[in-house]
Amino acid sequence: MTYDLHLGDRAYSSWSLRAWLVVERFGIAHRTHLAGLYQDASLAHQIGEPPARTVPTLVTPEGAVICDSLAIAEELANRHPDLGLWPADPKLRATARSLTGEMHSDFPALRRDCPMNLRRAWAGYVPDDAVCADLDRIETIWTHALDLSGGPWLAGTYSIADAFFAPVAARIAGYDLPVGELAQAYMARHLADPAFRRWRAMGLVSGPDFAVYARDFAQRAWPGPTPLPATEANGPSVNPACPYSGDPVTHFLSLYGTVWGFCNAFCRDKTLADPEAWPAFEAMRLNLDESRMG
Repeated sequence: MTYDLHLGDRAYSSWSLRAWLVVERFGIAHRTHLAGLYQDASLAHQIGEPPARTVPTLVTPEGAVICDSLAIAEELANRHPDLGLWPADPKLRATARSLTGEMHSDFPALRRDCPMNLRRAWAGYVPDDAVCADLDRIETIWTHALDLSGGPWLAGTYSIADAFFAPVAARIAGYDLPVGELAQAYMARHLADPAFRRWRAMGLVSGPDFAVYARDFAQRAWPGPTPLPATEANGPSVNPACPYSGDPVTHFLSLYGTVWGFCNAFCRDKTLADPEAWPAFEAMRLNLDESRMG
């Protein structure tokens, strides 16, 4: 059972990130299709699945078209009850659903003033009273959920609720928003999550920069984990086949003096952006290290 998931630009589309994290984090088979924001062709035309006109859009194997991130998450939870998209415990499940619903419908000031931009981290932004009120409410419900579940995620284990709050964590990180220690720790958990890191790595290397997301603030380093020091390189490589597709290699990077090959520029560049985020690459790299030691 494979779904078709239509997404917007990874660096900016927070709703696309939510839907993708649900399928990625829970291992739900899917094909990804990208629809560019701010293009001459409308999203409806790019998606080509009436009546869809927004991203994310999920098309089920039977051809049902689901055009809302929360509806996508709920339908996937219904279809895959064994995967635990919602927690099994009734109290935790009800709490996670409540938080997810509030995220889906609220926090307009935070959305307006701090649009997600995974390519930049700003210094000097001062939130107004409305944004601070949104942040206070977010901290309140995060604290409630984490106290109830014991963490490390909102419902204990990762759930739809965490996928829906991942873009909020990105906003806190990107705009250096004033939150307390518990919220800072929860934000850092998202930034270190391998699935989030993969999404951000792809967003760093694909798609245009949009002026609408630019801000007149000084830039600072992204506060997530520091990527390994990979650089673009020339072949040959130690591996004849791409770790992702298995196809012959044509593009190369160097990491700690070893040259690795990939089947196209995107495969190389997303790995350059954050090598540790990619399990297939890390497995190949560690296997070589072990063989050299042996």
